[in-house]
Amino acid sequence: MDERIIAACDGASKGNPGPAAWAWVLADGQENPQRWEAGPLGTATNNVAELTALLELLRSTDPAVPLEVRMDSQYAMNAVTKWLPGWKRNGWKTSAGKPVANRELVVGIDELLSSRSVTFRYVPAHQVGGDPLNALADQAASEAAVSQQAAGTAHGTADMPVPVPARSTKSRTAGAAEGGATSGSTGRARSSGTIRAKFAGRCHCGKPYAAKDMIAKNPNGWGHPECRAALA
Repeated sequence: MDERIIAACDGASKGNPGPAAWAWVLADGQENPQRWEAGPLGTATNNVAELTALLELLRSTDPAVPLEVRMDSQYAMNAVTKWLPGWKRNGWKTSAGKPVANRELVVGIDELLSSRSVTFRYVPAHQVGGDPLNALADQAASEAAVSQQAAGTAHGTADMPVPVPARSTKSRTAGAAEGGATSGSTGRARSSGTIRAKFAGRCHCGKPYAAKDMIAKNPNGWGHPECRAALA
């Protein structure tokens, strides 16, 4: 039996509320991604997406094995580690006497946490050199929010790759990761190493590119082909 499960989970909402989705990524002991899952939520808030991501992660992992969860949502983490006991004592009311938001999700998470060992680790989002598992979960949730289709290891071939960790997409209204390296992408690799961007993004040079523009991968992520050449 594994000594510990290392995982990250994240949610995305394009509009808050808007098209939303959840995602989780599981890694081995060396923190290499092994399995991932993402699911659509229709129209929902970012907080609903974040809590659902945690709920789905807990449902998908062995309760007998200690779990380390990495999250960039302080709301979701505080909800289940700090505020939950007080909410229960107050009859599911906040300190201001208002009904607890997203109670059904919080109750479901509480039930799954009660019989297992779970450690939560906050990881800041959208950081250069940040947590790679969180970047993967962010990428997967953002793509699923745009496509509104389930994705992940269980939804494709056995060798389906996990999403490529790219610059965060949470603040973009256009969507998620670029390129054919992720599931569901419509981009096609060219002999030159360039593909058509599935969604709009921003190159490391600071200038944006539009959906369907030709882009290429460089050491800093995806961007303009000419910027790749400049780094060579």
